[in-house]
Amino acid sequence: MKAGIIVFPGSNCDRDAEFALNMAGFKTEYIWHDYENIKDYNLIFIPGGFSYGDYLRAGALAKFSPVMKQIEKYILNENGFVLGVCNGFQILTEAEILSGALTKNNSLKFICKDVDIKPINRETAFSRYITKDSLTIPIAHSEGNYYIENYEELKNKNLIAFEYIKNPNGSIGNIAGIYNETFNVLGMMPHPERNSLKILGNGDGLEILLSIRRSLENE
Repeated sequence: MKAGIIVFPGSNCDRDAEFALNMAGFKTEYIWHDYENIKDYNLIFIPGGFSYGDYLRAGALAKFSPVMKQIEKYILNENGFVLGVCNGFQILTEAEILSGALTKNNSLKFICKDVDIKPINRETAFSRYITKDSLTIPIAHSEGNYYIENYEELKNKNLIAFEYIKNPNGSIGNIAGIYNETFNVLGMMPHPERNSLKILGNGDGLEILLSIRRSLENE
């Protein structure tokens, strides 16, 4: 299985992603933001960081990168799966690949700590092989307060991927992550790649990456 890790100017979780994806059994390659051939990857990982310095608004400039047009085609053609974490989630919402928006935390402070989340829709490639009812995953963000006007529609369509057990940032419905309508894209604020081994916490983050790999193997 082959995963491509998108690298924008300002990305800073790309190395963590490489390590965790390798632990989950993926071969990995970095994809620079102006690259235009991504169709051969089984998984595209959009990591956290501060793409283009997050000037204007988190993810607002990255959505104009050439690679984003290729990611849109990749998703439309269902070439594989896309996982956007933290800044990656913000970029996916700015590009309108995922619905809603990420705004400032209610506290207006940067939050960096472990949080507990629970999978809601457990029938997707990202979640069907998760073995636990809750996962402990780190967060590190200022703009992780998820908002969507039509929350009930999101809920009724089963597009909520994860909810915080104790909401750290004010997200509507305690939402920590969502899917697109074809369930081949997941955006989430917690960082599974930062807890891929017990020595980094308890290894819960690997559950999500292993679920993706096992789903790909069983397709």
